[in-house]
Amino acid sequence: MLPSKEFFEGVALKKCVTATYNRLQVTLAPHILYTRHDEMHVDAVTVEREGQPPRELKLGTFKLAGLRDVVVEDRQFEPYDLFDATAEKYQGTTLLMVES
Repeated sequence: MLPSKEFFEGVALKKCVTATYNRLQVTLAPHILYTRHDEMHVDAVTVEREGQPPRELKLGTFKLAGLRDVVVEDRQFEPYDLFDATAEKYQGTTLLMVES
């Protein structure tokens, strides 16, 4: 079972999501859900990795199949300034994206 329900909720409500990714605990601010090669992906800003803030904020791509133990947090986020919803990779594949 893929954790898509939690990510749909996180994107729609602008709430952070915690998950295990590559055996690390991460807190993500999910910005867009889309498909690529028939698999669901989320582009998200990593807010914390193992409880620590990242050196720099950036938008990363995560395959939903690689995220485990997903929980929607009661923690809001503001959309990342550099997120470009009109990027070519999202054309025709977007399932849901944050509203500005």
